Amino acid sequence: MNRLRTLLGIGLGLAVVAGTGWYISTNSSTAPSRQGGRFGAGAPVPVGLATVAKGDIPIVIKALGTVTPLAVVTMKSQITGQLVEVNFTEGQMVKKGDLLALVDPRPYDVALQQAQGTLAKDEALLKNAQIDLQRYKTLVAQDSIARQQYDTQAALVRQYEATLITDNALVDAAKLNLTYTKIVAPVTGRIGLRLVDPGNYVTMGDATGLLVIAQMQPISVMFTIPEDSLPPVRKRLRDGATLETTALDRAQKNTLGVGKVSTADNQIDITTGTVKLRATFDNSDEAMFPNQFVNIRLLVDQVKDAIVVPVAAIQRGQPGIFVYLAKPDDTVAIRVVETGATDGEKIVVTKGLEVGDQVVVDGVDRLRDGAKIRRPSATSPGTSGRPVAAAPPDGSAPAAPQNGAAAGQQRRGNAAPGGTPGAAGRPAQSNK
Repeated sequence: MNRLRTLLGIGLGLAVVAGTGWYISTNSSTAPSRQGGRFGAGAPVPVGLATVAKGDIPIVIKALGTVTPLAVVTMKSQITGQLVEVNFTEGQMVKKGDLLALVDPRPYDVALQQAQGTLAKDEALLKNAQIDLQRYKTLVAQDSIARQQYDTQAALVRQYEATLITDNALVDAAKLNLTYTKIVAPVTGRIGLRLVDPGNYVTMGDATGLLVIAQMQPISVMFTIPEDSLPPVRKRLRDGATLETTALDRAQKNTLGVGKVSTADNQIDITTGTVKLRATFDNSDEAMFPNQFVNIRLLVDQVKDAIVVPVAAIQRGQPGIFVYLAKPDDTVAIRVVETGATDGEKIVVTKGLEVGDQVVVDGVDRLRDGAKIRRPSATSPGTSGRPVAAAPPDGSAPAAPQNGAAAGQQRRGNAAPGGTPGAAGRPAQSNK
């Protein structure tokens, strides 16, 4: 009994192996035939073409930048006292010279009056000493007093004159402190959040300050470019050219502003191999905000009246840089070319092509030198971005697509008379 079970197990295993082998061989033999019917050897390959033409190519450097105000001022008190007035609101646009806040001026007004009083007293002493000096001068000429007394009086006059210089300085310092009680805007810009409320006691050593003003118009963008891109930029700047700079948002969909390069840094960052540039923008609509991330497009130069092709036509391989050139007999040939500047979509071809030539831009992955192609037709579905079905190698017209029901009816109609259901879709064989 055990031997019988063993023999049955071995037979069942052999049957499974044989069935699997038959299935694999059947599918592998039919797949190439189906594939060959569509993209078999010698079948024209549907391709997309572009005509070589002349055009202008802008030389653009792409970079990442940060919006940086030309002036950011943290307003701090230059004196000590109580903050009695705040004459601004958060987010307000202010002009240079506008009164923003007021520190209690009374102590500094008193100090000014004291300094002015001291100055008046010393001026009176100086005037009296000068009168005595003039009198002593006459007496010395008459030899009525000793020369030493005259010299002592002259020294006293000079002492009072020096005292007046000090007094005038003290008066000026008191006036300056009184001026510092009025905190005014040093630049035109937008105020941020208020950092100190009225009633607080402010000092010169406060680290936070009272408020921050950021200049919004004009505004600048700091960005970096590779050091290899610096020579043409510096050359254009030395020639006095205005390098147009376009700022785009993070998604690179909206243009925030168009400005110009104002200056470049005086050294290259050795850690990154880049150099910083600053571009200024009017920012009249305030579309650019301080510390905002932007994408920069720097227009360095423009190649005019050059032979250009789409970038998709350029291929790289064993021949070097080449394109597939469409010939009048609907075949392609490999044409080695030399390229120049590009704007990301089009590229300059300096050698190898002429105006009017047609090059393949779509479907190059199935091409080889001398391959047959099918040009796109204005009435064929391929012109809308979908490839046109290739014609069978025998030249017959391709079958029209069918829905599932129609396809099933046709398969049943093609079945051999009296055939089994498994023969549906396969033509009946004639008996010879």
